[in-house]
Amino acid sequence: MGATAPDAGPHARRFGLPVAICLVMGNIVGGGIFLLPASVAPFGTISLLAFGILTLGAIALALVFGRLAGRLPHTGGPYVYARAAFGDFAGFLAAYSYWITAWVSNAALAVAAVGYLSVLFPAVGEHRWSMCLAALAVQWLPAVSNLAGTRYVGAVQLVATVLKFVPLLLVAVGGLFFFDPANLGPFRAGEQSAVGAVSASAAILLFGYLGVESAAVSAGEVRDPRRNVGRATVLGTLGAAVVYLLGTVSVFGLVPHDRLVGSEAPFSDAVDAMFGGGWGGTLVAGAAVVSMLGALNGWTLLSAQTPYAAARDGLFPKVFETRRRGVPVAGVVVTVTLASALTVYNYTAGSEGVFEVLVLVTTFTATVPYLLSTAAQLYFLASGRADRVHRGRLVRDAVLAGLAFAFSMWLVAGSGYAAVYQGVLFLFAGVAVYALMAARRQRAAG
Repeated sequence: MGATAPDAGPHARRFGLPVAICLVMGNIVGGGIFLLPASVAPFGTISLLAFGILTLGAIALALVFGRLAGRLPHTGGPYVYARAAFGDFAGFLAAYSYWITAWVSNAALAVAAVGYLSVLFPAVGEHRWSMCLAALAVQWLPAVSNLAGTRYVGAVQLVATVLKFVPLLLVAVGGLFFFDPANLGPFRAGEQSAVGAVSASAAILLFGYLGVESAAVSAGEVRDPRRNVGRATVLGTLGAAVVYLLGTVSVFGLVPHDRLVGSEAPFSDAVDAMFGGGWGGTLVAGAAVVSMLGALNGWTLLSAQTPYAAARDGLFPKVFETRRRGVPVAGVVVTVTLASALTVYNYTAGSEGVFEVLVLVTTFTATVPYLLSTAAQLYFLASGRADRVHRGRLVRDAVLAGLAFAFSMWLVAGSGYAAVYQGVLFLFAGVAVYALMAARRQRAAG
């Protein structure tokens, strides 16, 4: 059942609460925050209502992960919960879908980071091969940090989170002092109904909270996981929510609505509006690069943790069980190699459309572990396998699990029909892998 970190040494160190919080916040807040205000501006300030609803759903999901980690404090998170509740096949689906999400998303983050690097270093964007090499470097630097050991992963995550949140908080908090209500624009900018506007803006914002499970996935590397994983998950999600909401409100009030709708760098425009000059673009580009490197540092670790836990139980190839310095090194190497191959394919084949489809698929595959985890919590509560608790707490946990399940279903709906269709095919491809691993376990047992 899952795994804790068995190895120790000077380079393997369990995460304390502050680093666990940074892992959650750093993985939730990647590079998307720098474009979100402009993305939802066409719907008007009603998009802030969608933000609020999503925040409540994300917090409910975070609380459920905290409860599950208290029950099963093992590395693997959703995989561990799904397997404990529904057996090997459900556990495999959770691990497989989460792994797909991680390495394809890592490739997407690296490609997006190149755009910001080009602002800081124009030569990077002058040739396709220079962009490809930059994207590969952006992926392998966090991988090297991971391979150095959990001690360094935690240090990099802490520093990256602090550095990227300084400029974000500058706009989110400082921008309130320059806030001009005249810039807000209409409450409902389009011709859609209020419900339609909320749903449409929510479809864009839905995946801004992916990563709430980060501490739960690395529970085996967290000190006192029964206590700290839940705290880190909730506090990290709340911290990210505050930055999201305040940042979006500030940008809405700093940049005139007509200009914001067409902005390609809304936070840059906001900084320029606050202080004048044209240095906002450089500041935000630097913050975006740091943000994405921090997110890649955390996601690289998570992309290896779930296959590691599944390999320990014989559901993934045994190579993923290789571990050094507190880190599943084989999982890190395999994951970054696959992400690198996808990156090279993107730049050499001119297949941006194919790449975008794959990224869209991950928005669906990311929700599969959420659905299975929330369903596992409902199962534990309804089957009597939950710990004996006061009836009021049992009702509260059931309500939270129900809300989190509904939120996960909303994430699936927001993926779109094409993504769900492609994602299901992606998952079915994994069934053959499960069949081979199941047969191997049967032969070993026979």
